[in-house]
Amino acid sequence: MAKIMGVHETLEVHELLTFKNICLTKSQTMSGLAQDQALKDILTQDVTATKQHIQQLQGFLS
Repeated sequence: MAKIMGVHETLEVHELLTFKNICLTKSQTMSGLAQDQALKDILTQDVTATKQHIQQLQGFLS
């Protein structure tokens, strides 16, 4: 059974996607600038997790 989202729900998902894309850009940029290896590792893990979150959110829209 197909589930249909309302307009307000679609807008919420778009807002979340925008936020996650900004987070991804910031984490990728900061990981290149970070000097501490532990911080780089945390940022790399965040990039990986954020990419997965974006894919999941895109799944709601398709």
